Amino acid sequence: MAKNLASGSGHKATLNLSFPLVSLKNADLGYDSQVVLRNVNLQLCAGDFIGLAGPNGAGKTTLMRSILGLLPVLGGSLSRGCALSDLGYVPQSTSLDPSFPLSAAEIVEMGAYGRLRPFQFVTRAERKKVQAVLEQVGLGDLASGSFFSLSGGQKQRILIARALMVNPKLLVLDEPLTGVDQESQKAITELLRKINRGDGLAVFLCSHDVPLVETICSKVLRIDRGQTWWEQAKGALP
Repeated sequence: MAKNLASGSGHKATLNLSFPLVSLKNADLGYDSQVVLRNVNLQLCAGDFIGLAGPNGAGKTTLMRSILGLLPVLGGSLSRGCALSDLGYVPQSTSLDPSFPLSAAEIVEMGAYGRLRPFQFVTRAERKKVQAVLEQVGLGDLASGSFFSLSGGQKQRILIARALMVNPKLLVLDEPLTGVDQESQKAITELLRKINRGDGLAVFLCSHDVPLVETICSKVLRIDRGQTWWEQAKGALP
């Protein structure tokens, strides 16, 4: 299956929705020589909206870190059909230090740093993109406001905007719906679906809230006690 996407040059680029961006085959994952997860099989392709669900301490972070290239595979294989720079990571908003008085735009701007040369200032084009992705997540009017004065749901959307600055092919989100109210959960979910369906961006969403993940994702990789298994989810329904 292929999908035509508009590129910046005005031409149409064809995106193969069946080509794996990340593929794990019979993979053992863990830290140093300690295996946390065994025999993991996972393919993430363009256009996928896949959830990773399980209790705290089950190994979700280990799997995410392996996909992001932060942990080596201890057994089996992990292959990538894209560069690590094509992966956008959205951490929990509580992982940021509130002692730094940063604006929402400055948080998003961090997503451009990987493209800058040493000691290079953020360009005018990058600043325009900051505003564009803020508009994309529905928070363009909050660019100059303090990030840490925002609500939990607004913070998560700002972090999604930061990840979009890298022009990702795969978006990996760590508990993006935790600690936000129901209205914010709906706004974040609708944003992710729009990005996924409109742009073909693959979404891999991690959460301990199994019923919620099963509602919004098309497939769910369940994880518990070192084991993983697949479940079809309600999000697969039209």
